[in-house]
Parts: sequence; structure tokens; C-alpha cells
Amino acid sequence: MTENPFDPFVESLRQQLEDQDPTFVIAVIVAIAVVVITCLFLKYTLTSKTVRSAVLLVGLCDSGKTLLFCRLLTGGFRRTQTSITDSSAPYKAKNDRGSTWTLIDLPGHDSLRPQYLDKFKSAARAIVFVVDSAIFQKEVRDVAEFLYVLLTDSVISTNAPNLVIACNKQDITMAKSAKLIQQQLEKELNTLRVTRSAALSSQDGSETGSVFLGKKGKDFEFSQLPMKVEFLECSARGSKGEEGDADMESLERSLAKL
Repeated sequence: MTENPFDPFVESLRQQLEDQDPTFVIAVIVAIAVVVITCLFLKYTLTSKTVRSAVLLVGLCDSGKTLLFCRLLTGGFRRTQTSITDSSAPYKAKNDRGSTWTLIDLPGHDSLRPQYLDKFKSAARAIVFVVDSAIFQKEVRDVAEFLYVLLTDSVISTNAPNLVIACNKQDITMAKSAKLIQQQLEKELNTLRVTRSAALSSQDGSETGSVFLGKKGKDFEFSQLPMKVEFLECSARGSKGEEGDADMESLERSLAKL
């Protein structure tokens, strides 16, 4: 039988340990254990991702964000006004896991959006972008520009929170469908990407903290984004107005999957 080349070393080590004071041996073992545990702890701390637990409600003014915020939290109708600051509250998702997220309603005015987006974007687990489906045709350019800012933000692109485009106010007869809104936004974002890229080229510079939208050489589609994107239809007001329930089942199902 071939002798193990490590046998002499093991035997020598065993003999030295036997010759040592037991207290010293225990101290060595404890020291080694502390080093191993510290290394494991540091590895876990440095490689684990920060838990993002915020669901951001964003969109243009009068898109219905604040009423949607109230409906999700209480189920009840409430008259709202244009937000000039953020509002937040715990939201318990309708799932078996009992998930709880921090629901945050961000102001929709274009002069306030940047500062509140910068404040909360790193904590976003999901972004619910609320669109007024009834007047979407009038606002398509503004909606696309806001979306462009969101989707080319380096922090949002890296963290890749779920993106839900909530096509609100479906109770209004002239409301556009989620499918049509998606198609028109893809066309508008594609145009914006071309004009923004051309503007940057003429300035011989690059936009700080931004990433390229979609895939180079291809027309833009939401499927090219690093995050999961879902278009859905809802109505915070509901078909029966103030006295009735909201139509938000699709949104609640989406939040339950987070």
C-alpha cells in the first residue's frame, strides 16, 4: 500500500499539539474560527444587495397618482389635489407571503420630479408609471420624455426595478388601451433617442449618469430594457364614480408578484 506523502506532516503536527498546553491549543482553534467567521461575514456583507422595498408612483400631473395611492392603501375614494411633496405609507400586498412595501407617491410637476426621483430611486423595488389614458394623445410627448429620463438613468438601469405602466382612467369613454399606449410610446421613445443622441453628438459630450436606451441599431421596444415591464389598464375612480370601487385588480396582482 502506497504511503500518503502527507502522513509525516500530519503526524508531526499531531505530536506538536500534544506537547502544547491545552489552553494554547484551544486559543489557536478559537482564533482560527474567528478568522473564518469574519471572512464569511465580510463576503456576505460585501456581495449581498441592498434590499429595495419602495414602490414609487410616478407620472405627469393629474394622471391620477394620488387617488391611486389612496385607493391602494384604503380602498376608499378621496378628492385630491396636485402634490407638491412626497407621500408614503406601508402597503401590504395581496399575496400569501404577506409582503409589505413602502408605497411612495412622488409629485408630478416637472420642476419637482428630478429632486424626488433622485431621493428615492435607489430604494425602488418597482416603479408604477401612471398614464392618463383619456388624454394620452395630447400628452404622449411629455409622457415619453419623462419615461426617457427614467429609463436612461444609470441607477435605475443598474437596479432594474419592475416597471409597471398603469394606464389609468379607463372608465372614461375616450381612454386609449394599454396596447395602443405601448405602441405609441415605443415610437415616441425611438424618436426621442435619435434626437437626444444627435444633440449630444453636436455638443461633443455625453449626458452625465445616463445610459443608452434599448439596443443600438434597432428600433426601441420595451422588451429590450434590463427590467421587467408590464402594461396594464386600471381606473382609480372606477366606473361608478366616488361611491363605487376602483378597478385596480390588475395593478394589485402585479404588486403581489414583487
